Amino acid sequence: MLAAALALVAIGIAAIYSVGHPTEPSPASRTSALGILWKKQVIFAAIGVGVFIAVNLFNYRRLGTVSYWLYAFVLLLLGLLLLDKLVDVPFVPVINYTRRWLRIGTRTTYLQLQPSELCKLTYILALAWYLRYRSNYRNFRALIGPFILTLLPMVLILAEPDLGTAMLMMPILFTMLFVAGAKVRHLMLILLITLVVSPLLWHEMKPYQRTRISSVLLQNDWVRQKAEQHPALGRILVGRKFSAKQWKDDWGYHLVRSKFAVASGGIKGYGFRQGPFIKYNFLPAKHNDFIFAVIAHQWGFLGCLTLLGLYVIIIACGLEIAWHNTDPFARLLAVGIVAMFAVEIIVNVSMTLGLMPITGLTLPLVSYGGSSLLVNMASVGLLNNLGRRWPFTVAPKSFK
Repeated sequence: MLAAALALVAIGIAAIYSVGHPTEPSPASRTSALGILWKKQVIFAAIGVGVFIAVNLFNYRRLGTVSYWLYAFVLLLLGLLLLDKLVDVPFVPVINYTRRWLRIGTRTTYLQLQPSELCKLTYILALAWYLRYRSNYRNFRALIGPFILTLLPMVLILAEPDLGTAMLMMPILFTMLFVAGAKVRHLMLILLITLVVSPLLWHEMKPYQRTRISSVLLQNDWVRQKAEQHPALGRILVGRKFSAKQWKDDWGYHLVRSKFAVASGGIKGYGFRQGPFIKYNFLPAKHNDFIFAVIAHQWGFLGCLTLLGLYVIIIACGLEIAWHNTDPFARLLAVGIVAMFAVEIIVNVSMTLGLMPITGLTLPLVSYGGSSLLVNMASVGLLNNLGRRWPFTVAPKSFK
């Protein structure tokens, strides 16, 4: 599992290096801005290995006893981001109209921390600790607690705004509740309530958030034509008057270019640091959200299979750890981490291919980002910790 994780980190560093150092850089390639990012990612990777080792130095149950405190601390950090909307908080920068980072250091030398990334792991810890008792999920009223634990960070993260991370939490909740033993009819009822409430949530979304989600439909020429002909339909889809030209040049630019980058890679790809999408600035956000398209462009379908195969190894190891562990907290924790990885991988790859809305979720262990990489390495380390420490039993189970 650790070997697969390190291989994914190495692939990510190579992809980040390639977009900043093409073999024939052009004036439009922005290599000067991207050229230094791979060095930062190497530093984060080295720290991530240290985090992996640190997480394995103590019994995982100690994290359970402080899980609520860790969860509350991250909620406090998320609250600091929103406080900047009311008063100017000097260490909360506004980047692309969002408040997602805490900046630590001087004006020239600083480190950025993304609390929403920390929230993913602390949320799983707190939820697993809460669900370890059967009485906390077996009837409908008992599900109020898990949903409060979920909705508090979701609301704070949505207000940043960060739609992708907020949407990640609900699949994790449903997966952990199902594995814990919650009744399926209760989960289906909650899902039905969510579908009924979703039009209200859609109405409250900002135009750019609607455009990201409806981009899956707007790939179709017929849908774009109807949205342009019928202003009411256009306002439903994008929250404003729809323009097919503006969609291609602005709103759908990332998606269209991403699909071209993936398709042009073919079976074997153009090769390392090769290809038009590496040499020219055809694909924005190619070092983080759309790094899968960069990998497909350079190493083709075979490279993508290798990448996904490494993820399968991590997920399979996590599921095996969960299956063989008799401790309810450990089993739920392993399932939560596996669900986090699986959802992020499926959503990121699918949005790159135009199969799901563009939500801003990064590719675990591969995309550029210090907070994301450290949290993912800590998650792999925690899975390893769960696999190394089996709970005491008087006698083995019969199937063992």
